[in-house]
Amino acid sequence: MTIKQKLYNQCLQFIDNRLTTVNRTISDIQNSLQSETKSSAGDKHETGRAMVQLEREKAGHQLAEIEKQKQILQKVNMDSKHHKVALGSVVRTTQANYFISISVGEIIIDNTSYFAISAATPIAQLLLSKSVDDAIVFRDNKFKIKDVF
Repeated sequence: MTIKQKLYNQCLQFIDNRLTTVNRTISDIQNSLQSETKSSAGDKHETGRAMVQLEREKAGHQLAEIEKQKQILQKVNMDSKHHKVALGSVVRTTQANYFISISVGEIIIDNTSYFAISAATPIAQLLLSKSVDDAIVFRDNKFKIKDVF
C-alpha cells in the first residue's frame, strides 16, 4: 500500500469516526425529544425543548459539513501522479510533509509525520500549482518543495 493510500485511508477513517459521533448525537437528541413529557412547569419545558432543537440543528450542520468533506475526499484520484501540487498531492518540503485533501491534522505513516490539510488552508494555497524545488514563504519561514506525488 502506498503512502498516499495510507493517508487517504486515515482521512476516510477520520470522516467515518466523525460521522458515527454525529449520528450518535442526533439519535440521543431524538430520544431526548421523544422522552420529554409536558410538565407543570410549562415555560421551563418549552425552554428545554428549544435548547434540544438548537442542538439538533447544530448536529445537522455538522452532518452537512462531514458530507462535504467526504465529497472532497472522493475527488482525490489515488492513481494520478502529480508534477504540480493539486488536490490529492503528497508534498514533502524541507519544513513538513502535507497531504492536500481534507483538514484532519497530523497523521503518522511509517514513523513519518504528514499533515492532512484542506486545499483552502493558507499553507495549501501557497503550495497549490508549485513544483519540486519551488520555494515557499509562510509566516516568515522559507522552505522548499522536495517531492510531489
